[in-house]
Amino acid sequence: MAFQGSLAELHLPDIVQLMSVSGKTGVFHLTDGPLQGEIYLVNGQIVHAQLEDTQGEDAVYALAIWNKGEFRFDLGVQTEARTVTKSNTNLLMEAARRLDEWRVLQKKIPSVEMVPEFVIVEGREGQINLNTGEWLILSKIDGRRSLKQVAVASHLTVFEAAKMLYGLIGGGLIRLKDPQAPSSGSTGKLQAVPAAAAKPAAPPAAAKPGQTAARAAPNPAGGVAAVDLLARLNRVRDACNGFLGSVGEPAVAKHYQKARADLEKGAGPEAIGEAIQQIVKATAILKGPPASEALLEQLKSVK
Repeated sequence: MAFQGSLAELHLPDIVQLMSVSGKTGVFHLTDGPLQGEIYLVNGQIVHAQLEDTQGEDAVYALAIWNKGEFRFDLGVQTEARTVTKSNTNLLMEAARRLDEWRVLQKKIPSVEMVPEFVIVEGREGQINLNTGEWLILSKIDGRRSLKQVAVASHLTVFEAAKMLYGLIGGGLIRLKDPQAPSSGSTGKLQAVPAAAAKPAAPPAAAKPGQTAARAAPNPAGGVAAVDLLARLNRVRDACNGFLGSVGEPAVAKHYQKARADLEKGAGPEAIGEAIQQIVKATAILKGPPASEALLEQLKSVK
């Protein structure tokens, strides 16, 4: 028996969950053009995953962010390989979180096959501070490598590389070009610029941890920060659902969706604060003031 369909209509975490709940043993074959991946289940539990040279949990997470391609589940097919030890619950929660983050990243990175290149702007002033990871990414950009190839050269997953490039694109240091489009004339390498233009900062160790390109008026929800805020909102949602149980899920979902929509429009941490405030109020109604105070105290530890 084969169960198959389109990943554009049904995302991987959802279809794996469906087979997991029913306790099936078999293999998911996933294809997106030339890319092929497999996820093996035994009695509904994920035991092995493979995508090109990547195996185990990283392969599951890489496959989870696919938003196109085809899947097929072949019942009864097994493997001796055991590269996954986490429970399905933990795996799929992380996979769903990464899928949410990937939707944000795709606003600036529509395809991992696009080629990053440097943006040289005449007259740009000020110092550019980068963390160690961003320096590493920049050192692998040559105007020919795709984002995917830059990730491989940097020994990072595509997801990790995309998060770093998202911030660099938002800071105006990097742009993406279609590999099929005519060359813009840029060599893709760091070039000498006029004295009035920006100069590289001191070596990576001198940059503040996590600090990206300096901007005149940074948007608190821009760059990697937008992804981090969404990840924090997801953690708040999970903590609230764990505290309230099924009785509070509708209220949590309502305020989570509103905050998420606000973040995607460029809102900052205040959107998360408003969601927390409204969920705490709902908790007071559902379970009483002591419960709302306990929830608020618990959420203080969610960073």
